[in-house]
Amino acid sequence: MAKLEVINTAGLKTGEIELSDEIFGITDINQDLFYEVVKAQLASKRAGTHDTKGRSAVAGSKKKIYKQKGTGNARHGNIRSPIFCKGGKVHTPHPRDYGYRPPRQVRVGALRHALSLFVKEGRIKVLENWQLDEIKTKAVAQTLETLKSAGKAVVVDAAANEKLRISARNLEGTTFLPPEGVNVYDLLRHDTLIVTQDAARALEKRLGA
Repeated sequence: MAKLEVINTAGLKTGEIELSDEIFGITDINQDLFYEVVKAQLASKRAGTHDTKGRSAVAGSKKKIYKQKGTGNARHGNIRSPIFCKGGKVHTPHPRDYGYRPPRQVRVGALRHALSLFVKEGRIKVLENWQLDEIKTKAVAQTLETLKSAGKAVVVDAAANEKLRISARNLEGTTFLPPEGVNVYDLLRHDTLIVTQDAARALEKRLGA
């Protein structure tokens, strides 16, 4: 079992927590999994709204522009043909969904390896709990400063902790996520992972430990 120290919001050690090696104790980090999952996440975020007009969508008459034979010109149907100026476009982009979903084993494995990477590099802090008396961004900023996590940090706690979520959302570089919303992309773009004891257990349960 991976043993991590538990601290309070003042940065003082209050105990230890044992977490599953399958999730927080992997030593041989497979970064290929990160690539596959992050690529899929970014693809799913693409708007895919680019569009062009085909011959049926451009303005112009559908009437045959001149008779088929006897003019000496090439045969044409109507003025909307792609070979004419302002005609329709051929084989150009249309709205589409770029998203795809890697296999579950890949997604779960990537998240396990990402969490283990934070443990291996000492970039994870486990808090006893993090409750605020009121919604106050300054209080969260001061706590992050105390914990030496004033850079880019992702804070993980229950979605019910509304005061912490609202207080953290205005801090640049700080992201609040519930355990069920933790993902590889958000983890890798932050420097520090701050997770409460309950959230760590919830992550274990989610990832099948």
